[in-house]
Amino acid sequence: MTDTHAHLDFVDFDPDRDDLFQSMRSQGIGNVILPGVEPAQWPRMLTIAQQFGWRYALGIHPWYLPTSDVEALEQLEQLLQQYHADKALVAVGECGLDKLRAKRMAEQGDAKHWQRQRRLFEQQLGLAEKFSLPLIVHAVQCHGEMLPLLQRAQHRQGGVIHGFSGSFEVALQYWQLGFRLGIGGLLLNPAAKKLRAAAAKLPVAALLVETDSPDMTPINAPFSRNTPLTLLAVVAELAHLRNLSVVQLSEQLEANCVQLFER
Repeated sequence: MTDTHAHLDFVDFDPDRDDLFQSMRSQGIGNVILPGVEPAQWPRMLTIAQQFGWRYALGIHPWYLPTSDVEALEQLEQLLQQYHADKALVAVGECGLDKLRAKRMAEQGDAKHWQRQRRLFEQQLGLAEKFSLPLIVHAVQCHGEMLPLLQRAQHRQGGVIHGFSGSFEVALQYWQLGFRLGIGGLLLNPAAKKLRAAAAKLPVAALLVETDSPDMTPINAPFSRNTPLTLLAVVAELAHLRNLSVVQLSEQLEANCVQLFER
């Protein structure tokens, strides 16, 4: 299996990254995709991805807006050009919109945060199109804005809506635009009724699984912190909701991952 979204390059994993890597392999988690979040983090992420043979994406997260948007976008384009021949580079992202973050920043006096998020995301959409790469999309409390942007862009390579938590109706709109839904540890929360209903009803071909390690530790996590090992519980719960065997579902999920990210 592949954890399609895990920040294993973050310093949280510095003490035991090697041991975690071995534990993942022993549990059948053969790969991860490391999402990029900001220019300062990209070199470290690239080094760790190369060290462990993991795949990666390059992007600017809406929580990590740069000092200079123009300079950051230039750096991003240069890196995408530099590493485009590397098959381990599988997407542009993590990028997107986060209205909750924008509201908090506005309360702190940054009234332009939302406008900058939109501008940076639209530019990264353009880069994904230029380099023929799928997108890893962060979308929080903004489906009303995100869907029209993706509809207008008609991005041919599609992508994934990371950490999806919305309804079946919203998920179906993304799927019809060529975007899969990243299902994570929130699925383990019985109170996440919209997500659980959507995950049970959507075509299996529309789904990917992820953990967003080390963030978004599930309420019912089998471990004290969130790592790619949580993927086992997510897949098991998804299989239960869909009345499928874990083996059958795992094979389909991995096929979805290959179809979207293989180059």
